Amino acid sequence: MKLKNSKLIIRQLDKRMQTLQPLRDVEHPKEGWIALIRKTLNMSLRQLGQRLSVTPQGMKKIESNESKGGITLNALREAGDALNMRLVYGFIPKEESLEKMIEIRAKELAQKIVMRTSTTMKLEGQENSDQRIREAIADMTEELRREMPKSLWD
Repeated sequence: MKLKNSKLIIRQLDKRMQTLQPLRDVEHPKEGWIALIRKTLNMSLRQLGQRLSVTPQGMKKIESNESKGGITLNALREAGDALNMRLVYGFIPKEESLEKMIEIRAKELAQKIVMRTSTTMKLEGQENSDQRIREAIADMTEELRREMPKSLWD
């Protein structure tokens, strides 16, 4: 991302994703949300199917697809509308933020690059001190974070 404001864009997206953080530990029900909500409302397959213009068997298939992870977002949205619910969809970084994710990956790549160079220099009798290697990794990490080349994700 060669944009001058890429850091701002990352922070803005992190802020949007932060609103989803309270949902981090929510796991979808084994039977799926549609079936759980339908049963909680004491609604039959026929009743929900009518709202979606599908047969009870078609409704059962929709619930089955959801529980197996094979449902489309559009089908979830339509089922949500029929249940008077709103589908909320998003991603949450496994690390605390996109910035943290970039930092971790930049450090991994920097270590790989610096250690490869260090090994070559060692073979040529020009070994660097551990302190110099740590500094080079820190400098390279910062450069990779700032420039964020596409190779960061190779």
